[in-house]
Amino acid sequence: MGDTDRPSESGQERRAIRALLPYLWPRGQWEMKSRVLIAIVLLVAAKVATVAVPAVFGKAVDALDQPADATAIAVPLALLIGYGLLRVGQQAFAELRDFVFAKVGQRAIRNIALLVFRHLHGLALRFHLDRQTGGLSRAIERGIKGIDFLLRFMLFNILPTLVEITLVCGILWSLFGFIFSVITLITVAIYIAFTLLFTEWRLKYRRAMNESDSEANTKAIDSLLNFETVKYFGNEEHEAQRYDASMQRYERAAVKSLTTLSLLNVGQGVIIASGMTILLVLSGYRVADGSMSIGQFTAVNLYMMQLFQPLNFLGFVYREIRQSLVDMETMFGLLDEGREVSDADDAEPLAVGDGVVRFDNVSFAYDQRRPILRGLSFEVPAGNKVAIVGASGAGKSTISRLLFRFYDIDEGRITIDGQDIRDVTQATLRNAIGIVPQDTVLFNDTVLYNIQYGRPSATPSEVEAAARMAQIHDFVMSLPDGYNAMVGERGLKLSGGEKQRVAIARTILKRPQILLFDEATSALDTHTEREIQKSLDEVSADRTTLVIAHRLSTVVNADEIIVLDGGRIIERGRHTDLLNQGGAYATLWARQQAAARRGEEDEEIAIDLGAPAPAK
Repeated sequence: MGDTDRPSESGQERRAIRALLPYLWPRGQWEMKSRVLIAIVLLVAAKVATVAVPAVFGKAVDALDQPADATAIAVPLALLIGYGLLRVGQQAFAELRDFVFAKVGQRAIRNIALLVFRHLHGLALRFHLDRQTGGLSRAIERGIKGIDFLLRFMLFNILPTLVEITLVCGILWSLFGFIFSVITLITVAIYIAFTLLFTEWRLKYRRAMNESDSEANTKAIDSLLNFETVKYFGNEEHEAQRYDASMQRYERAAVKSLTTLSLLNVGQGVIIASGMTILLVLSGYRVADGSMSIGQFTAVNLYMMQLFQPLNFLGFVYREIRQSLVDMETMFGLLDEGREVSDADDAEPLAVGDGVVRFDNVSFAYDQRRPILRGLSFEVPAGNKVAIVGASGAGKSTISRLLFRFYDIDEGRITIDGQDIRDVTQATLRNAIGIVPQDTVLFNDTVLYNIQYGRPSATPSEVEAAARMAQIHDFVMSLPDGYNAMVGERGLKLSGGEKQRVAIARTILKRPQILLFDEATSALDTHTEREIQKSLDEVSADRTTLVIAHRLSTVVNADEIIVLDGGRIIERGRHTDLLNQGGAYATLWARQQAAARRGEEDEEIAIDLGAPAPAK
């Protein structure tokens, strides 16, 4: 790792720690603060008991070395009992510390995870279209584990060990002189420096292991998700070779990591043994010249053993803390993602009366180099049905995204009952609109849950009523588990028509004032489309409805049909009027009718509105 990287990394680590601190000392939560203070007191008590153990044991040894009489027996007995109590206290204080602090740590993890989760749902659609879901969930998972590790090991391993080193050096200095303290301190310093430097050098192998592991895991999951495609093309061996190539790289990195770990352990052992040997030799000389007792000799040995025991994990703890800080920074970095669409400070709830939707000279582009909508103006009167049709890329689906305010428009206004949707809260805006999308994606849960998602507070009887209106109740009751039947991941256990009916039932249950059908039947066969269309007509009766359609047969009864091309309105009117005009709509209608007569009902016909109609 180059020196140029270090300031950046240390800055990231400090930032991660600063971001964590408010959750360990939460404002206004006195219970959590008191738990932190009690945990600190217990931590100090545990370390005091730890450093007192060798001293008491040494005095007990010296007391036992005295001539036996009634008084002499009572002294070592009391010291041995005290030694036992200190050992119990050492563990008891540590466990009580964990007991008291557990709620603080888990509350911090919960609050941070919830904050990130809410923030991700608050980000604009643009972020979620660019994201890699697996990497995103992995970043949150690793970040949470990193916080947990950091709390347990940095607070209750590294810091207490530093406190213990300070106390032991002070005790050795006061009891046996400056030289004992210096030798201990130098040994610890060499041990820590060697461990940190060697571990830093080994990190490259650990990183290679992680990269190879992630690569192999990604390939395995991708291959299993595409199981049918693998089978279709008979590429099982090809997939196995790709997976094995990643595992070979993991194997090589793992071997280097494990062998260097052995070298690290040997080096640590040599340093510990050298320091202990020097101190024991020095203590032995002092015992020989009578300036140190056998008990003191034993105490020195116990101090060194007790001191180096937690340091044995230093390499592991240091590496994991570094990784935890990186993982935390990645997760906290998600909070830096700006909310492209946010409520105005003075935003008020949307007040829906008649439900009149109006686009007033709206222009929009995902990328300014490629405009999508250009000065679009139209109105959906209360209780009317307006359809928007056009070729692929004309901007039809963009209209639905803008109405839901997934993006903010570049120019113009979108209003509902005269209220600019940028001036109202997003929650009330989206609560007023119900949508049946082209591709209905269901949660991997029950049919009941997926319908009830339209209004989570709805009762089972209300869910059943919505299902009946969507004409899916009889199908659900034919399932072995009825409404408790699982729909599978993304609803794959249901057919396209069944999923659409669930979406319709969900929207009915929501009870929106405004309905939006975004190519709701374009992916269905003709027979299923006709059945679904009947349900949509029933649902939209007397409601303000905007229909985005590809198949013109689904919008012949609309109060107005708007034809888009290149983000502009090129025709508008009722079905019969547009046919009589003999323009783009009539051309598109003729092409689709000709395809239907040829038995190509299931084909999605992508047509340039400027293409000529087929010859009759």
